Amino acid sequence: MEMLIVDPKTTSTLTAPAKGAITKDTCIAAIEPILARVGGRNQLLVRVETEDGLVGWGESGLSSREAAVSATVKDYAGFLIGQDSRRIGRIWQQCYRSQYFEGGRVLTAAISAIDIALHDLLGKRLGLPVYQLLGGKQRDVIPTFASFLATSDKQAIDATQTLVDAGWDCVRIYPSGFVNECFLPRASLAKTAQTLITLRETFGPDLCLGIDLHHRYSPAEISNLCAKLPAGVLDFLEEPIRCESPEAYAALRQQTDIPFAVGEEFASKWQAAPYLEHGLTQYMRLDICNIGGFTEAMKVAAMAERYYVDLMPHNPLGPICTAASVHMSAAVPNFSWLETRQSPVENLGFHDPEIFPVQVELEGPVYRVPDTPGLGVEVNEAAIRASVPEHVETPHLVRPDGSVTNW
Repeated sequence: MEMLIVDPKTTSTLTAPAKGAITKDTCIAAIEPILARVGGRNQLLVRVETEDGLVGWGESGLSSREAAVSATVKDYAGFLIGQDSRRIGRIWQQCYRSQYFEGGRVLTAAISAIDIALHDLLGKRLGLPVYQLLGGKQRDVIPTFASFLATSDKQAIDATQTLVDAGWDCVRIYPSGFVNECFLPRASLAKTAQTLITLRETFGPDLCLGIDLHHRYSPAEISNLCAKLPAGVLDFLEEPIRCESPEAYAALRQQTDIPFAVGEEFASKWQAAPYLEHGLTQYMRLDICNIGGFTEAMKVAAMAERYYVDLMPHNPLGPICTAASVHMSAAVPNFSWLETRQSPVENLGFHDPEIFPVQVELEGPVYRVPDTPGLGVEVNEAAIRASVPEHVETPHLVRPDGSVTNW
């Protein structure tokens, strides 16, 4: 509503902007993608600044294809500059619907970074942590699961023991299964099955044990792996096959009772829907930096709650992704574990304190939910701009017969 003010000098009626109305200060002045090398990988951050000089940060998750996402961010900036940064939901819709061809991972990765940055901005403007914008926190700490590459049974036992001693109750292994970019699925699965059995025998029934198969296999191969495992060995099977075909997951679901953890490939609520509606995942592995930021992630979380499916978010990037994932995880009721890449058995350098002097800290196996305004991350702009990205091309895997397979 507008408030009428009477000017006693002129006795004319003036119109003042209502509280919360658009002001120039809150309008977007600049949107900039920044690609940098942080530790062992590139990170694509997006910096959004408003007319009053306030800055928010977001991150995109489409690793190795950052140039495509950067170009999309620049396209979006063309019509977003000048808009009110607080109209986050409307901006999401405009970005998603501003072209004939809907969605896709490049578009939603760009939208994700912008959406996260806008939430960071609004939290800073209001003096509130982002989780307060999402309904408030439902937990004070965010439990995590930790991961390691299982190269041998001894290495797997040693890594798991290190994690258990440090307080983790959920660990995930990921086998390589390839030599010089040649992937050997059958040999890999036999070895993997034995490693999993050994870990279960060593650590007993209380440890939650999962495996990330990086969607490199066929349904038949995964069925074969599951047949090699005694009941109770594995607590979750992550991304066994690619997500293009819910029907293939439905067929695989009939062949094993091991819970599936699926969703890091999803780019929208629409892509997630059949997996929830048909019981094709028991843990929702959404990635806030790919699915569309907080705006879309919270909708998928609500859909998952409808089916009693807990979130187990994908979090393989840097401090912006981690902080966004922590705020989201704090604000939802249906949550199990958040992925962390900062455990004692991984030294990846993604959370470089020189570049990110203030960030959400891992305390043992948990992230404590920050109460600082926005995401709770500060970026050393000079350092991030000075860090030169490297060209990254993920391995182009082939099978022994020379045919191309999934990375």
